[in-house]
Amino acid sequence: MAKAKVRKAAFMISAVAEQYQLHPQTLRMYEREGLLTPSRSEGNTRLYTQEDVERLEVILKLTRELGVNLAGVEIILNMREKMAEMQKQIEHFVESLNTEMSQRGRTAEPEQAQTTLIPIIDVRRGKK
Repeated sequence: MAKAKVRKAAFMISAVAEQYQLHPQTLRMYEREGLLTPSRSEGNTRLYTQEDVERLEVILKLTRELGVNLAGVEIILNMREKMAEMQKQIEHFVESLNTEMSQRGRTAEPEQAQTTLIPIIDVRRGKK
């Protein structure tokens, strides 16, 4: 049985450029620099997904509002990706630890089991 293709909404370069008041060449330059990687249609037209647009918004905030150059933007985006991956690993570890501790806690005293669970802390937001 063939898999059905899941389609996401995609925007053409002209629509994205107009929405963010950019020249299309700026978007092409971001692609050449490796900051954006839009998909391509069968006719080789650049298609920007919602994730691409969100990434573009971060790039524009960094460059327009904070004055970061493109080399700095690349470093920041890479660090954000690494931090997100580390956050996932921490959450997985804490979840595994909580599962293990709750299983062990079933055989321990009831009061003791309640104190063994560790809250998950989101380091990106500093909240539990």
